[in-house]
Amino acid sequence: MMSECISSATDEQLCAMCEQSSQALEELVRRYQKLVRVCARPYFLAGAEADDLMQEGMLGLLRAVALYDPAREASFRTFAAVCIRSRLVSAVRAAGAPRHKLLNESVPLCTFPMDASSHAVRFPPVEQSPEELLIDQEEFAELRSRLQEALSGLENRVLELYMEGLSYGEIGRTLNKSAKAVDNAVQRIRRKLARLIPQAITA
Repeated sequence: MMSECISSATDEQLCAMCEQSSQALEELVRRYQKLVRVCARPYFLAGAEADDLMQEGMLGLLRAVALYDPAREASFRTFAAVCIRSRLVSAVRAAGAPRHKLLNESVPLCTFPMDASSHAVRFPPVEQSPEELLIDQEEFAELRSRLQEALSGLENRVLELYMEGLSYGEIGRTLNKSAKAVDNAVQRIRRKLARLIPQAITA
């Protein structure tokens, strides 16, 4: 009976139940694993460790569970996405690697789902002027354009699906390719991106 109640509950209801029910937290983690992957994958492509970033993203999700306030008029999903990405950005910034400059100072390769109430959520302050942020976003847009040009048709399609949070197996079934072929494509994408990032920084 409790399992049926958990599975049919909204995210907001589950969040409220988490203090009394470990099952509620487990269900939220299950529902949000894909969102964590989606938010983490741009940083993984740039060279960060996937497992470490997934752990950081999950910590962001747990922070969202602890701090969510429905009175702020934002859905839990919107608030969780902000907390997850904020945690990831903090982790990448802490690494301090020059190759992460464009990723930790501007928007990621993909955006996370938001809802109509997203205006109620505020991102953590960024120590940059509006002019600097605009320049970074323009540089990142240029990097995205260069990457698309550098990738083959298959690699662009793999990247698109990969950024949507699909597993190698799911991408393979969608494209009628083996999981190994997908993995090889992702590794080629990472190598090409690694070559492009220094060019974008020095351009």
